[in-house]
Amino acid sequence: MNSTAPLISVIIPCFNHGHYLHECIGSVKRSSWPNIEVIVVDDGSTDAATIAVYATSVVDGCTVIRKANAGLAAARNTGIEASTGNYILPLDADDRISPTYLEEAVQVLAQRPEVKVVYCQAEYFDGKVGAWHLPDFDMQTMLTQNLIFCSAMYRRADFDLTVGYNPNMIHGFEDWDFWLSLLESGGEVHRLPKVHFFYRVKEGSMVRSLNADKFHYLRRQVYLNHLAYYAAHFQDPVNQYFELDHLRPYKDSFYAIKHSLDYRIGRTLLAPMRSIKRLFVR
Repeated sequence: MNSTAPLISVIIPCFNHGHYLHECIGSVKRSSWPNIEVIVVDDGSTDAATIAVYATSVVDGCTVIRKANAGLAAARNTGIEASTGNYILPLDADDRISPTYLEEAVQVLAQRPEVKVVYCQAEYFDGKVGAWHLPDFDMQTMLTQNLIFCSAMYRRADFDLTVGYNPNMIHGFEDWDFWLSLLESGGEVHRLPKVHFFYRVKEGSMVRSLNADKFHYLRRQVYLNHLAYYAAHFQDPVNQYFELDHLRPYKDSFYAIKHSLDYRIGRTLLAPMRSIKRLFVR
């Protein structure tokens, strides 16, 4: 550990993924950055093999925090609150980073105070391989879909100005919700041009297990968590959705609204109500 370099805290929540920890932690230990603390947060794992890992050399040099299961958002918050680094990088226990990711990311944050989030190009591995093609970052698009994976770097000082990862995102999307919390007060996002993040695709992951009801719940919860910010960017998404039916005979107006962000937000917000209506209207 080099005390002259800023400390980076890598936060690794783990729930029954102990068999991947050697790859995940190993990728961090191979980092070119000289000053890193690794905090593993065991989120109430029930798998005996995962629990056994915490007594092996896999976690040598790491801080391990064992807690009752409370979900990914709470586990990340626990790890960050225990950290002492200037910079934070969340990393899920089944993913990996390149040896130079931390160094390149921290250099951007150190040199450009206007930047709040640094991420990179990414690739899939394991169940799916190849490039993960993410759209270019744009804040208005970010309000309709997440554009940044969870393993991006940010300053601990900026985290402390938010409520952290919101535990009400109980089925996922907690990273999307957090990026909005971090960026709604301003700040830029920078994407490094090289592949530095490797995302494992496997059966049974949280995102792959989302059904339509959970998906609509989470999108609406993101909206409710940031109501004032959405209101500042969209005039009237709910009414714009309803007005579309009246404009169908007028093609130019119809398609202009159908492809607007207000309409897409309105459709998302009203999805649960449309599902309920179909139960009673035949």
